[in-house]
Amino acid sequence: MIKVYFNNSCSLCRFEVNHYKKLPQEDIDWIDVTDNKLAEAILKKSKSDLIRRMHVSENGKIYTGADAFVKLWSKIPRYKFLSKILGVQPFLSITRIIYEFLAFLLFLKNKKQLRKNG
Repeated sequence: MIKVYFNNSCSLCRFEVNHYKKLPQEDIDWIDVTDNKLAEAILKKSKSDLIRRMHVSENGKIYTGADAFVKLWSKIPRYKFLSKILGVQPFLSITRIIYEFLAFLLFLKNKKQLRKNG
């Protein structure tokens, strides 16, 4: 069982997660981090960190950003091939850079969440 912590108030994030939810998958627990103090405490992350990047928890280990996607894809048969390709070097490093760039743009778009609820 993995737990996927995602920003449901981000329209692109919600769209993508809803797509994954419709597919056959191995035990995945989907957790919205929007105003989720329990998620902040469990992951020991700030609200800003949680809305900026996807996080996945498995057996006490936390995966963040591109690494979280690789772990998630490994649990969805349709995307397993992506986890195998993008989970090895040099592809993982490239995937991390691309993810961080896109995550930063989405963070700027969704930054109002931080101002709204402090």
